[in-house]
Order: sequence, then structure tokens, then C-alpha cells
Amino acid sequence: MIVDVYLERIGLTRAGLSADLETLRRLQYRHLLSVPFENLDIHWKRPIVLDIERFFAKIVGERRGGFCYELNGLFNEVLRSLGFATRLISARVFNGKEHGPEFDHAAIIVTIGDEEYLADVGFGDFTAEPLLLSLDLEQADKTGTFIIRRFEGEYIEVAKRAGETWKSEYIFKDLPHELSDFAQMCDFQQYSPDSHFTKGKLCSIMTANGRKTLTDSKFILTTDGEKVEADLADEAEFYRRLNDEFGIERIQ
Repeated sequence: MIVDVYLERIGLTRAGLSADLETLRRLQYRHLLSVPFENLDIHWKRPIVLDIERFFAKIVGERRGGFCYELNGLFNEVLRSLGFATRLISARVFNGKEHGPEFDHAAIIVTIGDEEYLADVGFGDFTAEPLLLSLDLEQADKTGTFIIRRFEGEYIEVAKRAGETWKSEYIFKDLPHELSDFAQMCDFQQYSPDSHFTKGKLCSIMTANGRKTLTDSKFILTTDGEKVEADLADEAEFYRRLNDEFGIERIQ
């Protein structure tokens, strides 16, 4: 029943779904079109606890979004319920200068037959569909071109083409983890003044031809690669946009 309600949330039904690559692609794409990446609870002083039932109540019941632990935590549970073999992995996100600590990000590896795929619905502007976990293979996605390659021996890196170079997205070791392993970093992300999530509100979602993003100061609409930014007059406009563009009402 929980899976059926989740599928309704992302505009799908069980009909035609099975534990295969086409279903995985459909699930990831529809999730990204339906569920925003957002950090609003951090600024509304609502604690984020690593609990699947709470993720479900928020993302499905309240028709909200969340950040990586919530989004990939619930997505991983749905995949398993549909018969996929999965494992959560710890990723270290590149911040422009260096890669962050372990458990900085949670992502999913899915095994289908003899192949494995990196599935991630909790990283904002990332891939629209799963990436084949194959080293040094350039993979074209709706959102850009990606490559998975070795990084300093023990790590695997996911990078995105940026002009003539590659921009690192994150690195990870292919080691399985439980959701509870991410608890300490989840607390850091939501409470520490050093966390970028505590520095400002963010809500962002993929669209059929781009992305729309709301921050404390701007509404950014990207359509077919062209970006248009509109400054927000005040906090009241932020919440009007949040409601109009994402269907999320302010929680006091």
C-alpha cells in the first residue's frame, strides 16, 4: 500500500513495473519531476530524523521534498519493495575546492542482472536517469554528460562534463551502509553553522525542459539551457513563489 501511494505521488502505477532497468529509469525520472530537493525543515526548526516512516509522511503525505538522506532513503526503500537489489553508499561531495567527509551524501547502487547502476534522486541538479556503473564510459544524460572513473585508487568518482574539462560531483567507496550510518552527518548538515544547508533556504525541482530553483533571494528558471533569474522583493514573495511553483505552504 505504501508503495502504491508513493507511485501515485510521482504519477505512476504498478502496471508494467518490474525490477528491470526500464522501470528504474522511469522511477528516477518521475521522482525528479515530482519531488523537490529542499532544506526547508532546517529553517523551520523541524528536526530531520533518519526514519523511513517519517520520510514517507513528509514526502508523500505532506507532498514535500527533502535532502539526500530523506529522498534517497525513501527511494531506496521503494526500490527494495519493488524487488530491486540495492545498497546505500556514502559519498563525499566536491565543494569546488575539495571533497567533503564520509557520509556527506547518500546515494544508491542498484544491481540488475550482471550490471550495476548508480541511482540518485537526492543531489539536486544531477542526472535524470541512472548511470551504468562502468568505469571511463562517457554517458549522455538529459542533464549533461557524465563519467565514472577511479579516483586516488580506492575511490570512484562521478564527474560531469564542463566545456573541455570534467567537474567532479562526488567520490565514493563501493561499500554498503545502513541508513543509520548517516545519522551524525545528517545532524551536522541540519544544525552546524558550517553546513551550507543552514545558510539559506532552497527548493529546486527538475522540469521537462530544465529546472526551477527558489532561494532566499532569487527565483531561477532554466529552460532548454537558458537561465532567467528574478530577484525576490522580500520573504513574503519567497513564500508566494514556494506555494505557486512548488505547491508547498509555509509551516510555522
